[in-house]
Amino acid sequence: MATAILVRHGRTTANATGVLAGRTTGVKLDEVGRQQASTTAERLGVVPLAAVVTSPLERCRQTAAAIVGAQATALKPSTDRGLLECDYGDWQGEQLKVLVKHALWPAIQSQPSSVTFPGGESMVAMSSRAISSIRRHDAAVAAEHGDQATWVAVSHGDVIKAIVADALGMHLDLFQRINIDPASVTIIRYTSARPYVLSVNTHAGDLSWLRPAPPTKGKGRSRSRAKASAPTDAVVGGGAGPVPASA
Repeated sequence: MATAILVRHGRTTANATGVLAGRTTGVKLDEVGRQQASTTAERLGVVPLAAVVTSPLERCRQTAAAIVGAQATALKPSTDRGLLECDYGDWQGEQLKVLVKHALWPAIQSQPSSVTFPGGESMVAMSSRAISSIRRHDAAVAAEHGDQATWVAVSHGDVIKAIVADALGMHLDLFQRINIDPASVTIIRYTSARPYVLSVNTHAGDLSWLRPAPPTKGKGRSRSRAKASAPTDAVVGGGAGPVPASA
């Protein structure tokens, strides 16, 4: 029952100029993107992270570096190609204003499960390897650090949208309904019953409620252990919500 925080990289020079960067190397955060990454890192600084995993592309590694730099304890990010940007093939490096005129564009919008980019990857393949990666890492974090552990995956817009669609039980053809902005925070808790989507595409707000509750004595077990063994069923009516760590 670990909690995965999905962070999109901050804004890049390509984002700002309307270029589909794809897997182009050397695409880095611009000044706005660096500030966005810093703000997100500050938000996450109150949460003790068990791990940070990132796409190997520079813009994600820069964002991940800001996140680990704001942690109270030393943490080294690892890379995973499962979180890599979609391979857009021949579309890579092109202006979006040109690509919207391509015959494939309507299918990308309405039926992405049918799309394979010319000379590149299918959106189904992208979705499959990203979902496998996030679930694999989440299970590993829970096994090593316990059910209350929280970790971060830094990736790309379409990749995160595909992961969120899976967690919501949505067909990939509906994933364009989800918006993932640069440096935004999306939170998913995976359990044996189902994934729970706790937030999507947030830019601000206190995240201290993600900190594990401090151990308290009582009836032979700590409060934190009781929380970790709580049922994974959905609460009818919505429940009382998380308790801020400061409460």
